Amino acid sequence: MAQSLEAEQLKQGKQRKHVVQILAEVIAVFICILVFIVPFYFIIVTAMKTGPEAAQLSLAWPAESQLWQNIVEVFQVRNNMLVTAFINSTIITAVSIGILVLICSMAGFILQRRKGKTIGLLTSAFLAGLMIPPAVVPTIWVLEQFHLFKTFPGIILVMVAISIPFCIVLYTGFIASIPKEIDEAAIIDGCGSMKLFLTIIFPLLKPIHSTVIILQSVQIFNDFVHPLYFFPGSENATVQLTLYNFMSMYSTDWNLLFANILLITIPPFVLFLIFSEKIVAGMTAGAVKG
Repeated sequence: MAQSLEAEQLKQGKQRKHVVQILAEVIAVFICILVFIVPFYFIIVTAMKTGPEAAQLSLAWPAESQLWQNIVEVFQVRNNMLVTAFINSTIITAVSIGILVLICSMAGFILQRRKGKTIGLLTSAFLAGLMIPPAVVPTIWVLEQFHLFKTFPGIILVMVAISIPFCIVLYTGFIASIPKEIDEAAIIDGCGSMKLFLTIIFPLLKPIHSTVIILQSVQIFNDFVHPLYFFPGSENATVQLTLYNFMSMYSTDWNLLFANILLITIPPFVLFLIFSEKIVAGMTAGAVKG
């Protein structure tokens, strides 16, 4: 009788636990809807409205869709500035990512394989870079001294410098999962350091390459602050800075502003959706194996 009562209590406990788990999942889904889907819906709906309708900033569906007209107008503003901005952002992102992948993978390999006080200090410096924000005025002064202010090389170097600490941490953690015996076997076969890295280690880093490329592409493409400070000028506009085209001190064209937001959000959003599994795989591999 006692055993039957204990079994019944255990069964009820499992049922309650299952109910609580389902309730927690429902709450989590609801929070995700509020945090992600509702704002995206608001962007789309506002981009479809006329000026007076958009000024109400409501979630109501527009009486008649003006999305195509708004998109055309957004592209035509200030002599097709949005097209120039897309080109600028693409160049900055592509070149920065190429440099990050090459430099950070090499640095991560050295920091993980070699030991010593110097390596420890370098690792601490890179970790400090994750917490210390860049100083705007000194950075502008340095760029001006090297004639890099308002130039593509200048803003690319800034983007690379800001992203290096995070990328090196990812590469260092992932490289720790690669057995050192591979290095030793390659050296015995006559591989030099550079050949060892480029022909053997670098191809093994594909999962973390994907993670770095996707995460940093989204971050650099969507960066607003650093191009504003270090790459000013209408001819140097990036996609985020085009938002200023529809905002002023006294009025804002909300329908055009949100149409612009929709256009510049689509590329990184699609990229993230397509490669989200690779992001998770690379992050997990670097964290768990490292």
